[in-house]
Amino acid sequence: MGFFNFFSREKKETLDKGLEKTKESVFSKIARVVAGKSKVDDIVLDDLEEILITSDVGVDTTLKIIERIESRAAKDKYVNTKELNTILRDEISSLLLENTASSAGFELEEKARPYVIMVVGVNGVGKTTTIGKIANQYKAAGKSVYLGAADTFRAAAVEQLEIWGQRVGVPVIKQKMGADPASVAFDTLSSAVANNADVVIIDTAGRLHNKVNLMNELSKIKNVMKKVLPDAPHEVLLVLDGSTGQNAFEQAKQFTLATEVNALAITKLDGTAKGGVVIGISDQFQIPVKYIGLGEGIEDLQVFDKKEFVDSLFGSKE
Repeated sequence: MGFFNFFSREKKETLDKGLEKTKESVFSKIARVVAGKSKVDDIVLDDLEEILITSDVGVDTTLKIIERIESRAAKDKYVNTKELNTILRDEISSLLLENTASSAGFELEEKARPYVIMVVGVNGVGKTTTIGKIANQYKAAGKSVYLGAADTFRAAAVEQLEIWGQRVGVPVIKQKMGADPASVAFDTLSSAVANNADVVIIDTAGRLHNKVNLMNELSKIKNVMKKVLPDAPHEVLLVLDGSTGQNAFEQAKQFTLATEVNALAITKLDGTAKGGVVIGISDQFQIPVKYIGLGEGIEDLQVFDKKEFVDSLFGSKE
């Protein structure tokens, strides 16, 4: 059972506020499309397709949604434009439920101790901040956490992780600049095991300039960790910046080719109208979006709840 899956009123308000720009952008455009029309016809569907694509839902996912609406219109013979929001809501909700596993949030596997999370993503997406916020969630749940500063190529990355470690009150294992990242991961896991820790979170370098080097580096880190814990890492979490829209799709493509990503965190949704990227990435990569970032505050990282996400965009279904 997850520790943080209870959706409080405060979290709902944060989610609503975080998705406000996306909601305003999408629905103001839809309102203009259906103005003066009584039914959903080909022109409305063409305009809706453009709206979804420009909201960074993605071409392939948009086409799926449009096809579903067309099928429903054909089945029902007539679809009123007033029903469009409800239909769109239903189809997006169905798509998310079909294409993502149930979000476990910050749940720990009972047999995995310590539970090891390797975090990947390019520089600037909020990777280290996300690590700090996840560590804070676990710490608040009474779990002991170790952080590993395996991004040894940037002094700022190590310093930022140390600041988060101090802020949250968890140890950070590091080595000198330019050290072997795999060695840092090994030391972190060894210390965590020796001290009977519950969770280990490993930060990694965010370089994409050479996919082969990236793949080799991440593979080496994983292989070295397995020397300490044969089933580590239990989670490879890819952090993506939601405000970059289609660039986030490309990053997801590159990192899923480079390593076995099994969870996604999408950050910076509060400052963008590109929240549709969550829908597209969930659908296209068949990897669960587990966390979404909705602000700078330490509590503003939320477990991705598909129902609450759709309700926030479209309003609760009566």
